[in-house]
Amino acid sequence: MKVSDILRVKASPLYTVTPDESLEVAIELMAEKDIGSLVVMEHGNLVGMLTFREVIQTLVKNGGTIGSTVVRTAMDTAPLNCTSETDLDQVRRMMLERHARYMPVMDQKMLMGVISFYDVAKAVVESQNFENKMLKAYIRDWPEGDEAAT
Repeated sequence: MKVSDILRVKASPLYTVTPDESLEVAIELMAEKDIGSLVVMEHGNLVGMLTFREVIQTLVKNGGTIGSTVVRTAMDTAPLNCTSETDLDQVRRMMLERHARYMPVMDQKMLMGVISFYDVAKAVVESQNFENKMLKAYIRDWPEGDEAAT
């Protein structure tokens, strides 16, 4: 299974922010849209990722206030990313190793989408459920005379 399989069924809009945007505005957008991350783009390039993890770390560092902080100072400057052709097992390993909950999907410089750890887990569960159904159907339809032939 590939990332493209997730993107095909996931029809959510993409939200981005620039690195010089106010962190307060970015947080308001995340809250308003009920999303856990924003991709940070500058001049058409992926330059970072802002998630609630970075927001909380910034709040702790600033004594509980956001102040005039801009996204650039809070964002993850080296976010994981993948392509739509990346295998889901590889994505799962990458996300687990880095404790990443969100991953931008890129086609060279073009942002194709964002997948979450939830999206990956859901796809794996659905794939396993389909495989289980197919195996059960195969076992149920097993021809009776075939066990003597093997």
